[in-house]
Amino acid sequence: MKDILSQFQKDGYVVLQDFFNEQEVEELRSSGEEFTTNLPPENERKIFNAVEQPQSKDHYFLDSANNVSFFFEKEALDDDGKLKVHPRVSLNKVGHALHWLHPVFKKYTFDERVKEVAFQLNLQEPAICQSMYIYKNPGPGSEVITHQDATYLYTDPVNLVGFWIALEDATIENGCLSIAPGSHLSGIHRRYIRNKDPDSKELLIYDRAAPCYPTSNFRAVPVRKGTCILLHGQVVHFSISNKSEKSRHAYTFHVIETKNVTYSKDNWKQPPVEGFPLLYRN
Repeated sequence: MKDILSQFQKDGYVVLQDFFNEQEVEELRSSGEEFTTNLPPENERKIFNAVEQPQSKDHYFLDSANNVSFFFEKEALDDDGKLKVHPRVSLNKVGHALHWLHPVFKKYTFDERVKEVAFQLNLQEPAICQSMYIYKNPGPGSEVITHQDATYLYTDPVNLVGFWIALEDATIENGCLSIAPGSHLSGIHRRYIRNKDPDSKELLIYDRAAPCYPTSNFRAVPVRKGTCILLHGQVVHFSISNKSEKSRHAYTFHVIETKNVTYSKDNWKQPPVEGFPLLYRN
């Protein structure tokens, strides 16, 4: 973990190999797979589509902020919510409060190694604001559009760090992350915010059109399982759909600074009454 800060400031991301060992990775992955054996009833199943404007009319999405909620692949459900695929490959993700409400994910989110990274990044009073288990299944494994995490979790000033942990080998074929080094230095490009128009059916809207990014800016970042990729809130990244026969499970969570930083009241995700849990105090 030597000299994390300088590389983070220069490139906007850092690759930490062997962040969790094989046994720890297996515990996390097994917990993610357990969700597929206890799916919600058909009338409560929701699709997540990260290519289109995500969940702009969906109260279930808003309510997921501080719950453990299930989101299915677009191709996994018929119009009645019945599965068209095997349960093991039906989910897109589960989120957004695994870090607090699930004992296994809580244990690893508040692990001393996570705290050490936050300390090396000079975070003084960091808090965990969201978490997700991402399946990236073969076949229906959806692409994730080019974006900045701060679009969805904006703070003023921007002080957001993503921890992206590979629970299986992430390859070019199964949709590893692609990142534009140094793109975090270009500011925030757009925001996804709560709609203040009371007459609109859109609960959430983007405040401007999507920017266009040259593909030459991006670098594929394949990693082996157990690796943690740190992502600056403004670094631009994406992942293509999984075109292989192997899944690409990952656990990801986001840390914000709370000292001398304001978390936007316009963000889709708002903290629980007691506030986001502080990393160093749990």
